[in-house]
Amino acid sequence: MKRQSRVGAWTAMIAGSLYFLIPLIATFEFSLRMRRGTYSFDAYRVVLADPRFQASFGYSMLMAVLTIIVGILLVVPTAYWVQLRLPKLRPLVEFITLLPLVIPAIVIVFGYLRIYNSSSILPLTGNERATDLLLVLGYVTLSLPYMYRAVDAGLRAVDIRALTEAAECLGASWTTILFKVIFPNIRSGILSGAFLTFAVVIGEFTLASLLDRPAFGPYLQLIGANRAYEPSALAVIAFVVTWASMGLIQVFGSARALAGQKT
Repeated sequence: MKRQSRVGAWTAMIAGSLYFLIPLIATFEFSLRMRRGTYSFDAYRVVLADPRFQASFGYSMLMAVLTIIVGILLVVPTAYWVQLRLPKLRPLVEFITLLPLVIPAIVIVFGYLRIYNSSSILPLTGNERATDLLLVLGYVTLSLPYMYRAVDAGLRAVDIRALTEAAECLGASWTTILFKVIFPNIRSGILSGAFLTFAVVIGEFTLASLLDRPAFGPYLQLIGANRAYEPSALAVIAFVVTWASMGLIQVFGSARALAGQKT
């Protein structure tokens, strides 16, 4: 019976892996065919040398960093306070953080455009810097489910009540407790949420396109509509960046667990 269950599990895993890997391998193979009659990395050289790629990827990197900073400053104090003082609000907070998974991004961005247009009380679409701020806030909203759950898992793994009481006995302020006690103890959870947020921002298209910002997602769509081999190269690059983020989550998570075992 156990042997049959193992065979079924391995069969499902192999089938799932092939379903995932075969299109990726085909995309990579096609990206190498830019030079007729032989394989080459010409498509990658063209893409990486394109000033628009460099500008869009750099812009998305900057937006990702700002989104991570804002998300951490918003989520960590909220999750900490809910777990420490307001546990009855936990279901409500979890429901709110899940809304970005239910509400389409196009609905969110049209709501932003409606509320923060140039004729509103708080116009955020009148100039580029204000629109960048609106884009960051939109990215924070989209990444909220991932950041909150990663931070919440980190908080559940430590006894924050004991840490807080010990810090209070030593005369620490709430700011000191949050930044010098809580943040270091949930570093792996914060890093996991940060890398997930980075992956979301790098591949996002709807918000950046409708807000007319020069992000990587719209650039990828533009190249896909006008080129043959470069879109495949960009797809592979985006895949590598995304999975590198996932791999870093595992690396930092394993390092944190190993450090915990040693202590």
